[in-house]
This record gives sequence, structure tokens and C-alpha cells, in this order.
Amino acid sequence: MAQHSRIVLLHATMVAVDPIHAAFRKLWPEAEAVNLLDDALTIDRAKADELRPDLKSRFVSLCHYGASLSADGILITCSAFGPAIDQAASEISIPVLKPNAPMFDAAIREGQRIAMIATFAPAVVTMEQEFVAQARAQGSAAVLETFVLPDAMAALRGGDAESHNRLVTEKGASLSGFDAIMLAHFSTSRAADLLRSRTTTPVLSAPEASVLAMREALAGQPG
Repeated sequence: MAQHSRIVLLHATMVAVDPIHAAFRKLWPEAEAVNLLDDALTIDRAKADELRPDLKSRFVSLCHYGASLSADGILITCSAFGPAIDQAASEISIPVLKPNAPMFDAAIREGQRIAMIATFAPAVVTMEQEFVAQARAQGSAAVLETFVLPDAMAALRGGDAESHNRLVTEKGASLSGFDAIMLAHFSTSRAADLLRSRTTTPVLSAPEASVLAMREALAGQPG
């Protein structure tokens, strides 16, 4: 099934769209990647410290709609809705993948001290919780330290990707003593190559790892 699968990409922000499609073109061009976007989700998520029940319900409903589109898998591209993704995955029979779990795996393999550069603060709490849980489940004592750059997200949403990439790269290049640097969001991954040119620390981003994880999840399934 994996070669010609239809993968619904569920987006809560426009800035995640290009990075994940670039990863599909590079790693799995045979897949049919289609977009399902509700950018009001991110706007409303930013207004609350925690994921409100109504937002969780909206997100889960959107996942069910995505599954109805003859989808073989659903790949979430926004990192601020972890509990809602868990609920959707428990209710839907096809794979529903969190955006960051594959990247977390790669970081945990790199060592014990991990940095994460984020640009959307509301996503950080659940991401940190998920990282710790994933590390402990793998028998790792890895510690995560997060650096939030809201100005980078503001620049990107204003159409200034160059400033976004510069801010992320400057922060990443200033970090020392870490075994890996994770770029928290799909949108942040556009700065990965520039940052890699400025640091010897491994730089990890979510889109490519997520595409490979979805392809592996579907490999060998009948269809």
C-alpha cells in the first residue's frame, strides 16, 4: 500500500504546508499528499494556555473528516494539539501520526542533553511532556531545554522567511554543550540547512522524519 497511498496532511497553520510537501517530494513522491487546513485552530489555540475542550473536539472532528477522504493515513503538521491527536488516533482505524515523535526518537538516540528551538509558545508544554514520556519509555534520561522565539514566527507569518531563518539560526548557533538541536515545528524546519551550516551539533527537524515514519507505518499493509 505504501507507494501510492493517500496521506491527508492536517494543518492548523499555513506556514506548515510548504515544508511537509518538500519532504514528500524528496522522500516519498509516489504518495498522494492532500491538504486539510483550518488555520483558525492556531489562532484560537494561541488565546489559551491549555488546550480547551472545544478546540480538542474541533481538532478530533477534523481528523475524522480527514479519514473520510479515502485516506490511508493522517499526518498532523501542527505540534500544539497533542492530546487531541492521541484521542483521534484512538478512534480512527488508519494511522494518525503526531508531528514530532519521529524527531524525538532521533534526538534521544543522539544523547542526553537536547535543545529545542520553538517559535509558537502554546505548543511547548505538550511537546515537552511528550518528549519526556517518549524518552522514559525508551529508557533514556534525556533532558530537554526549550528556547522560544516568537519574533521568528511573527516574521514568517508576515512573509519574511529570511528573518525567520536568521533568528532561528542565530539562536541555534549560539547554543553549546547540547547533543542535538531540534527545530520544534514543521514551519521551523525551513531554517534547518542554514543552521546546519553554522553549527557542528546535529540539527533535527520533523517533516522528513514524519514522512519516513508514515511510509513505514503503511509499508506491507494490504491494499
